Amino acid sequence: MALALEGKKAIVAEVSETAKDALSIVVADSRGVNVSAMTTLRKQARENGVQIRVVRNTLARRALEGTPWECLNETFVGPTLLAFSTEHPGAAARLFKEFAKHEKAFEVKALAYEGEFIPASQLDRLATLPTYDEAISKLMSVMKEASAGKLVRTLAALRDQKQEEAA
Repeated sequence: MALALEGKKAIVAEVSETAKDALSIVVADSRGVNVSAMTTLRKQARENGVQIRVVRNTLARRALEGTPWECLNETFVGPTLLAFSTEHPGAAARLFKEFAKHEKAFEVKALAYEGEFIPASQLDRLATLPTYDEAISKLMSVMKEASAGKLVRTLAALRDQKQEEAA
């Protein structure tokens, strides 16, 4: 069904607004994936702060024109599924990576982070980024190990000092 000019303008404005708030964008092709699997993907996306849009290629190009995401324009060929990560840069990449494991017909075309084009073969660059909570827990474990090591060295120095005084 053909869209009226006003409908197209609304879609371009909506996608453009979403792109402004996005930390990263992943482009995929969902041909061959059944409706129930796509419904599950959309539900998981909402839970992870990812907005998914199916947009006509010409409208996607127009919506991303003049933004850091313009580098993705060459990937807008065939059916295009856009995923905008708004809370964590790796959320959409992680979600699509897991989904592609179960759905062989699902194909990630490319992704972009901070205006840098990243080919689909390097999906793990974003998919393996730790979340905020994971990064904090890693930092805390490193700090805990460092403080425990310092405590052990201090106790060993006290022991050595007492042994020297006793001798």
